[in-house]
Formats: sequence, C-alpha cells, structure tokens
Amino acid sequence: MHHASPERDAWSSRIGFVLAAAGSAIGLGNIWRFPYVTGQNGGAAFVVLYIAFVLLIGTPVMVAEIAVGRHARLNPVGAFRKIAPKSLWYMVGFLGVATGIGILSYYSVIAGWTFGYFIKTVSGTFSSSITSDQSVIVFTNFVSNPIQAIFFLFVFIGLTTLVVMGGVSSGIERWVKILMPILFALLLILTIRSVTLNGAVKGLEFYLKPDFTKIHGSTVAMALGQALFSLSLGMGAMITYGSYISKQDNLVISAAWVCFFDTMIAIVAGFLIFPALFAMGLDPAGGPGLVFVVLPTMFADMPLGAFFGAGFFLLLTVAALTSTISLLEVTVAYMVDEKKWHRKSAALFMASLAFILGIPSALSFGGVDWLSKIPGIGLGFLDLMNISLGNYSLTIGAFLISVFVGYKWGIHAVRSEIEEYGNIFFFRKIWTFLIRFICPVAIFAIFVYIVVTKNYF
Repeated sequence: MHHASPERDAWSSRIGFVLAAAGSAIGLGNIWRFPYVTGQNGGAAFVVLYIAFVLLIGTPVMVAEIAVGRHARLNPVGAFRKIAPKSLWYMVGFLGVATGIGILSYYSVIAGWTFGYFIKTVSGTFSSSITSDQSVIVFTNFVSNPIQAIFFLFVFIGLTTLVVMGGVSSGIERWVKILMPILFALLLILTIRSVTLNGAVKGLEFYLKPDFTKIHGSTVAMALGQALFSLSLGMGAMITYGSYISKQDNLVISAAWVCFFDTMIAIVAGFLIFPALFAMGLDPAGGPGLVFVVLPTMFADMPLGAFFGAGFFLLLTVAALTSTISLLEVTVAYMVDEKKWHRKSAALFMASLAFILGIPSALSFGGVDWLSKIPGIGLGFLDLMNISLGNYSLTIGAFLISVFVGYKWGIHAVRSEIEEYGNIFFFRKIWTFLIRFICPVAIFAIFVYIVVTKNYF
C-alpha cells in the first residue's frame, strides 16, 4: 500500500482550487474551438445542446472525478489502485496520464501559435490594410516555418514547466490567481468592443436565436464532445486537482463553480466572436483558422485594432497556459506519488517528453511534407493526435470513470466522501441517476458514433 505522505502539497483555499480547475477547463477549447464549432453547427441551437450536456453529463462526471481524487489523495493511477486494489482499474489512470502528456504535446503547438500571434500583433504585422487573402498567407508562412513552430512550442512548454515546478500552492495556485482575473478582464473588454461594432446585431441573432432544424447527429456528437473536451474530463486532470482539495470543502459546490465558469467563458467568447464576424461580413463557419486568419483582418479594420488584437492573443495565451499547467501536473503527480521523484525533476522530465512528442505536430503544417499528410492515413500528425487523444481517449476515459464511480466504487462511497465533514450532497438522487445511467450511455453512444461515422469533434 502506498500511503500519501503527510507533507503532500494542497490548495490553500477553495477559491484557489476553483480558479485552478476552471483554468484547466478554460482553454483554447472555449475561446478558439467553441466559436468555430458553434459557427459550423448552426449557432444558437448548438449552444442550447452544449449547455444541456454540460449540466447533464459534464457536471456529474466532474463531481465523480474530483471525489475519486480527494478520497485517494493521489494521482489517477494511484487513485484507482487505492480504491480498487487487485483489479485492472488502474489502467484507466494510465490512460489518463498518457492522454495528458499526449494532449500537452500538440496543444502546446497551437498554444505556441497564440503566443507567436501576440508578438506579431504587438510588432504591427497586421496593419490596417491587410486583406483576408494576405492574412491566410501570413498564417500559412507562420505555421509552416519549422524553426518558428518548434521555438514557440519550446517557449510554451517552458512557461508551463516553470509554474508546475513551483508546486501546487506556491506554483499553480499562485499563478492562476494572477492569470484568471487577467483572462476575465481581457475577455470582458474585448466583448464590449465587439458587441458595440456597427452591424453586430446580425451576429447576436445567429448566436442567440436557435433554429432547431439545424440539429443533426453530428451536431449532438459535437456538442457532447465539446462539453467533455472543454471541461478537461476523462484524462485524470480533475482527479489530480481533486487530490489536493481540503476534506472540509464541499465538492459539489466546487465542481458546480468550475462548470459554471468554464461554460460562462465559452458563451462569452461567442459574444466576442460572432458580432464582430457579422459586423465585418465574414463567415462564421470559418473552421479552426477562424481565430488566426479571420480575426487579425477584423482587428486591422477596428479603431485601436492593434491594441485589441494584442489583447485577444494575450487572452488566448493565458487561457492555454492555465490548461497546459493541468496537463503537465497530471503526469508530474504520477511521478511524484508513484515513483517518488522530486517535483522539479519530474516536471523537467515530463516537459521534455512532451516537447519531443510535440515536434512532429509542430512540423505537420508544411514544415515536413509526410507529417502534413501521413501516407495511408491522409491526416496531418497534429490532427491524428487530436482525433486519437482528444476524441477517442477522452471519451473512453470519461465513460470508464462514470462506470467506475457509478458501479465499482459505488454511490455510497461517493456520498460518504462528500458528506464526511457535514457537507450536504446537493442533488444526490439526480446525480446518482445521471452518473449510473445517463452519462455512461450518452458517452458510449457518442463513442460509437465517432467510430462509425468518423465525424470527429
């Protein structure tokens, strides 16, 4: 038996945990991915589905993951081993650790672009005369430059490592308490600017008036996938963060706050992007390039555009950083708990691994031909990583965690974990029903759907 060491690091306050977990959840998924997925899936109707999935599936799984972590006071592998010894459930923890390092490797590539674009905007690359065609060329040249792509990947993983090396309370918590308020402030300023542009009303209509005829199977799969991806579920990040929570805190309230902040940021990001797009007469279904191709031309046309543009890419950088911190922490917690490594060595080792793994993703946008389109698969390396980890691994992880908590560890164990210090387990009956029946079935259905149709989220 592994006994957690008495000096194990912990959050110093509930707000510290909520900000860190919300920071983990709030990332490129909310500000970069949510708007273009919403745009491609018909706007408001997709948003309604997304919110429903966060409430019915995201929040129950979030409560389950945090409860597992806090009960065991260990990383995902150790947590499953402690709760279900002599079983194969610890493999779910390994899946989480592997998924965490894998997602960190390619996520940091895109995060590196956001930082690169912040520097570009500050240095005045996007002058007021730039057209959308020129913007495409700027983006293509930027991502296909191998030295630049690898440099920004290195910078981003470096920043992440510095924070995680500092530990839980004096590293992660200290930084999220600075970064998250900056993120909220930037988002608010930019959104106010966007909503007040001439012609913004059309964008608000697209975003707020649901047309339910636009909902298809793929819309449903996308909405659930976005909810899981956006909340950082299914890879053990919330188990890890949960393991540092004080036993006195009410888990359900903390989980609800995290889901609330995460969803609110995604929704506000829509208010930032759609009014501005429609005001500039641009296509809302712009796809992944939306943020890097469409928005720079939009900022170029705005008064004080360079200032707002720099603010926007700084916002994305901060959002990405609070997520990469949690991805690295999952693997570091594993090395510290299970292998008894020092935190600094574990952080450096895992970050180096993520950096090396990230190089093929960084080169898959024209830096190296066969990585841009892998022979026999026809996908770029980064896309392949995103499909296998961001779609398959996360879905399998979230499915297994809901089954584990609903049936193996059991509802009574969760109840005693949550109510141990006189806390009330709010919505206990609803949660029990959701985690045992609705979550596993819905997640499994989405998994089958993406395997059969290859419509990835």
